[in-house]
Amino acid sequence: MTELSALFHGFSVILTPMNLLLMFVGITLGVLIGVLPGLGGANGVAILLPLTFSMSPTSAIIMLSCIYWGALFGGAITSVLFNIPGEPWSVATTFDGYPMAQKGRAGAALTAAFTSSFIGAFVAVVMITFLAPLVARFALKFGPPEFFAVYLLTFCSFVGMGKGSPFKILGSMAIGFALAAVGMDTVTGQLRLTFGFEELMRGFDFLIAVIGLFGIGEILLSMEEGLAFSGKSAKISPKVVLETWKELPKFWMTSLRSSVVGMWMGITPGGATPASFMSYGLAKKMSKDGAKFGTGQIEGVVAPETAAHAAGTAALLPMLALGIPGSPTAAVLLGGLLIWGLQPGPLLFVEQKDFVWGLIASMYLGNLVGLIVVLTTVPLFASILRIPFSIIAPVIIVICAVGAYTVHNAMFDIWLMLLFGVMGYVFKKLDYPLAPLVLALVLGDKAEDAFRQAMLLSQGELSIMVANPLVGSITGLALLLLFWPLISRLIAKVRPPKPPAFTAEQPVD
Repeated sequence: MTELSALFHGFSVILTPMNLLLMFVGITLGVLIGVLPGLGGANGVAILLPLTFSMSPTSAIIMLSCIYWGALFGGAITSVLFNIPGEPWSVATTFDGYPMAQKGRAGAALTAAFTSSFIGAFVAVVMITFLAPLVARFALKFGPPEFFAVYLLTFCSFVGMGKGSPFKILGSMAIGFALAAVGMDTVTGQLRLTFGFEELMRGFDFLIAVIGLFGIGEILLSMEEGLAFSGKSAKISPKVVLETWKELPKFWMTSLRSSVVGMWMGITPGGATPASFMSYGLAKKMSKDGAKFGTGQIEGVVAPETAAHAAGTAALLPMLALGIPGSPTAAVLLGGLLIWGLQPGPLLFVEQKDFVWGLIASMYLGNLVGLIVVLTTVPLFASILRIPFSIIAPVIIVICAVGAYTVHNAMFDIWLMLLFGVMGYVFKKLDYPLAPLVLALVLGDKAEDAFRQAMLLSQGELSIMVANPLVGSITGLALLLLFWPLISRLIAKVRPPKPPAFTAEQPVD
């Protein structure tokens, strides 16, 4: 009941004309960002974050979170109509969404995608409503050793559960730690790694880094690939929506399973992309029509979209309750909170109740508004893809430059943005993940401060990291995840090989 009363208070906070307007603007911008290949939720939030500096933190986070919801919805439009994933997590949607469009069922595919996205996000928001305060109250017992153990768990889980080479993830994270160390040491007040440049005294601004890494980096990659758009037209009529809604209850088990998978991958640093692929694979394996997946099955659209939205929404739970982002977009939002002078973590629920519950209430309304907007404006957003990319790319670059300049009103920041853009381009060409770098850049100095405070408390004894059951269990879990790729290989070698399957050609004794 406490959570419900706080949630109703959150609705009273956001139900003002200005906040409702910002919600619609955010959703519309988010869908546009999701539709345009080369952008994405993290990119859009990073690029548009400077626009919110003059707003109150509650209004700003409502607009930015709605940009995020809109981007989650928008990625499905290009996947279904053009076979171009607007977002990485929309790749699995193309497997059955585009074949449905080719069969003339684009409206049904989009309705199923949008509705499933809404359901996945709604389930995750309900979980956040009731779990976030519990996690926050539990986290109030944390001291410096416990906080460092949680940061360590986050970093190690990226290595152990991340997609791709663990060495590339570690390399990306190490660069993020190095960038986070530049500037003034918060403990001693000494300058580090500035090499005589006064501009580096304040360190590398998180916002400038993400605008360059995500925005400019993606644009450079898209320019190299020379995107050309062609696809199916779409119009969603009320008749198609109602017919599709009548068909969707048949897949309730798929929606429930995908929501659980998505929430788990969102809370851990798995993310929306692996959640969508995992849910699609599970649906294909467990469905009675699994053999037909890839030919235009509506269940093949429901599974990845439900999981992607559940993961994208659930990623905000550890950010709010512990100050640890569960996705790149959550990391960008975390940077925004720090810029507005808010400290994410357990005390946020005590000191900033209006902000926290206003944000949670905006998740409910934002997803509902997003569903209405995308169902009514699909033809408009699909027509944007007819604009040549050679026109869209310079516009995005100018927006990025303006956003970077407004952070400190310094030309040096624009050059830094371009430098980070080249770095992001190189990372993508070499297949190095950007999310661990962003995570280390945001949390590197906080993890360092927590570790040094813990060492001061213990007078340099590392045993403080296992001094009580709570910190010891978190540290042990972190080390297990860090070495999990090695452990899984050893298990695979020790496990006896499966006997070869019998075939008709094999002789029988």
